Amino acid sequence: MLKRIHYLAGVSVGRACGFGFLGLATTVVGLSDQMDLALSAGGFLSLIACLTLALKALYADKRPYKNTELWLMLEPNERPHAAIAQQIISAARRQAFYCFAHYAAWLAAGMLVASLLWRILTLR
Repeated sequence: MLKRIHYLAGVSVGRACGFGFLGLATTVVGLSDQMDLALSAGGFLSLIACLTLALKALYADKRPYKNTELWLMLEPNERPHAAIAQQIISAARRQAFYCFAHYAAWLAAGMLVASLLWRILTLR
């Protein structure tokens, strides 16, 4: 049961991050005529996404478990008892938020380093 809850938490957070990063990618493509600006914007937007996900992880236990997408994704027979549901659902969501914040941080670092390298290599 816990394995499925953690899997669905990853699916839920991953889907939301996918839509967010679709917007980020659209911004980067829109600025692609100025590659250094596009990479910088992508890096800073990824950093904002990372910080947002980290804050959502910090406050994961404040949201009632019945108001989460994860709770709705679980079949009625898979749902934990109300006495422990808040702790289990919050912990799964927190772990998923931190996982995707980690990915966003690496993406931000990569894009910012690529922007720096682009600027250095085009100084001719």
